Amino acid sequence: MLDGMVDSMMNRMLEDPYPENLWSMVPILNKIHWQNLIETGMRATKGKPIARPMGSPIVRSDWDALLFNPVHLFQMPVKDSDKIDTSTTIGPDAENPLHLKIPLMITGMSYGGALSLKTKQALAKGASLAGTATNTGEAPLIQEERDAAEILIGQYNRGGWLNDEEQLRQLDAIEIQLGQGAQGSAPQTTPEWMTGPGFRRRYKLHRGEKAEIHSRLPGVDSPTDFINLVGELRRSYKVPVGLKIAATHHLERELEIALEAGIDFFVVDGAEGGTHGGAPILQDDLGLPTLPALVRTAEYIEAAGMRDKVSIIATGGLVSPGHYLKAMALGADAVYIGTIAIMAVLNTQMNKAMLFEPATQMALYTGKYHEDFKVDEGALALAHYLKACVKEMELVAYSVGKKSLKEISRVDMCATDIEIARLCHIDYANYAPDNQRAWHDRAPYSEDRPGAPGQTGNQKGPKGRQETATDTVASPGQRKEPTEKDRPEPIH
Repeated sequence: MLDGMVDSMMNRMLEDPYPENLWSMVPILNKIHWQNLIETGMRATKGKPIARPMGSPIVRSDWDALLFNPVHLFQMPVKDSDKIDTSTTIGPDAENPLHLKIPLMITGMSYGGALSLKTKQALAKGASLAGTATNTGEAPLIQEERDAAEILIGQYNRGGWLNDEEQLRQLDAIEIQLGQGAQGSAPQTTPEWMTGPGFRRRYKLHRGEKAEIHSRLPGVDSPTDFINLVGELRRSYKVPVGLKIAATHHLERELEIALEAGIDFFVVDGAEGGTHGGAPILQDDLGLPTLPALVRTAEYIEAAGMRDKVSIIATGGLVSPGHYLKAMALGADAVYIGTIAIMAVLNTQMNKAMLFEPATQMALYTGKYHEDFKVDEGALALAHYLKACVKEMELVAYSVGKKSLKEISRVDMCATDIEIARLCHIDYANYAPDNQRAWHDRAPYSEDRPGAPGQTGNQKGPKGRQETATDTVASPGQRKEPTEKDRPEPIH
């Protein structure tokens, strides 16, 4: 019977004309993709923008093209009896800098607008167990989160919910949030039906009132307003004050104003960043990928002579220890993680929702199973994840001959892709370190780009600083270029 059915089906597909052939769905799906088919149905059903959770599925940053370079003889690996320093400092020029045991932090994910109270508690408690910080997201200060967090970074946000003195005084750092990678600076609204009594009480909303995030920060309508705000926050609260924006092609223009304002740290959130729910067009078609955004940020801050004063935090689509360490080698002092932190905190608890509901139904404020989530179990799972990631990063440090994660830099990597090598100013793997000029000479180069072969300088960085072909970008914690005694210097 089965053989006859298969024969009949095959005959029909081979003989039917294309317009009525079931196989016609294959080229259709190859053209529009399964995801677009399903999202088309969602739009057609409601007639409203859809809210896709956890960010864009499109990965635009090729972290896999970057590889670390182990050493054996010309430079010795670190002795396994030596301890690797994993600590980092955020806002070293602030009156009260943040000192973290590990360089991985939990990014801003709000209570109510995104996550349940239990999930926020677990993230804060897990971060504290691992010796790092968590972030409030665009929400008011939640006392349960404050109590669970050893180090809490609060977002001075576009909804205005954490922007008063009483709440700001309870923070260990203040992050001015003007945008995020998955949504840019677009306005957002949480409708009344998605808010409960606890939400309305903490957000100070009346029944029937929406929770609105504006495209602009209230009171900041010009660069001068922003500069004044940063100065006021630094003077009033004596903690590091930073800026978070969606990575953009206008990055250097934004950074110029931010540095003039005197920020202590800068969060570069690439287009691969996650969110509790955002319009696909914002996730897929807006912003700059994390990798080029990070490289450009580090280059600009270094050229401005502010590398010892302004910390860089990378975020957006970073999901593995390799990603985290590569971001640090390219200039980040620390890394924010979000989507992958949610997966870690859920761990086996996601089984309570799956297979018939997505795992996020355990974590979201509106999730059907968020009350079944166990805080202590989730916190321990997150702490284990963070510690395991840092241990793996330590193994690379031993192998490349560095006693601190902060010391790992561009010279400890090569790239298997010529464009990535050029972007990151690191060695191209197809040529020996002493023969890097060969691929530079063959590669097309813009004559007015700093670092192009044969250039004599005369390019200006921020504030008119002269740049030459020999200028390089130092990594966090490493303020001088490696000498020939250390290793052959790569061509930049």
